[in-house]
Amino acid sequence: MYAAVLHTIGTVPRYEEFPEPVIENTNGEAIVYVHAASLKPIDKQLASGSHYASPRKLPCVCGSDGVGHLDDGQRVFFGGPRPPHGAMAQRTVVPRAFTFPVPENLDDETAAAMPNPGISAWLSLTYRAKVVPGENVLILGATGVTGNLKFVRLILRSCPVGTNLTVQIQGVDPTGALVPLEAQDRSRWQHGAIAEGLAELDIALAQRRRGPYQLQAAIAALHARARRAEDTDWKQIAALYGGLLAEQPGAVVELNAAVALAMAEGPERGLAWIDRLEQADELRDYHLLPAARADLLRRLGRPAEAALAYASALALVRSPAERRYLERRLAECHG
Repeated sequence: MYAAVLHTIGTVPRYEEFPEPVIENTNGEAIVYVHAASLKPIDKQLASGSHYASPRKLPCVCGSDGVGHLDDGQRVFFGGPRPPHGAMAQRTVVPRAFTFPVPENLDDETAAAMPNPGISAWLSLTYRAKVVPGENVLILGATGVTGNLKFVRLILRSCPVGTNLTVQIQGVDPTGALVPLEAQDRSRWQHGAIAEGLAELDIALAQRRRGPYQLQAAIAALHARARRAEDTDWKQIAALYGGLLAEQPGAVVELNAAVALAMAEGPERGLAWIDRLEQADELRDYHLLPAARADLLRRLGRPAEAALAYASALALVRSPAERRYLERRLAECHG
């Protein structure tokens, strides 16, 4: 079989043949046929020799966890490969106790990548900080996966969240382009996590302590509850944004409110609000302002004007995923 084999600490692993794993404990071990393996900071530290658990016997296969299937065909997340075997190989050997079923609607890559940051977010909030609804929380470095998961969990718990970086939680397609909410395959959403968040929101709402974070959570919940994009209750979302503006006035909230109004009452209503925001000039360097204008013009069947707005957004955007999405929309305007 082939694997990512480390020969010397501190050097780059080589993709080469490596001996097949063999079960030594028939009751306690299992062979996993690997589909995807995660690459985390700890994997790099282990290979570089900077981690206390760095391998002492070489050569060995890199990688500490991933997703694959067992001999009976069951797809599992696995951890703890027995050295010198690792996750970055066609096959590996692990303790059966360290294999966990993977939901059918979760792809291999996501299933392999999510557990480490997910556990980090969950443990730090639930067990270390013991966060409860209503407490104030500051997340440092919230653009990473762990930070994003913490942000989502706290918003759904209606905890006031502060971050030192802008947080954007979004899907991407195989080309790396952003997938807007209305185009996402909702069957692939994490419905178990959504249900947990909705239950926590219900608890927070029962406390009758309305505030900006509870309103944001309520908006997120309306999106999450819609089985299809066309089922989204935009009138209620627009009303909630009105409440959010009263609690937390600001140009970015206004832009979101304008989009919600457009979805609830028609693109013309949203465009009129965006016109006022452009005249105020507070969002002149914010790419989502011309992007929102472009989208509403596209919906109105005005491709030439939409193309100009998409071009303006492209001049400001920094995210590669959003850039690819805007470029695709611009190309569609040109026919």
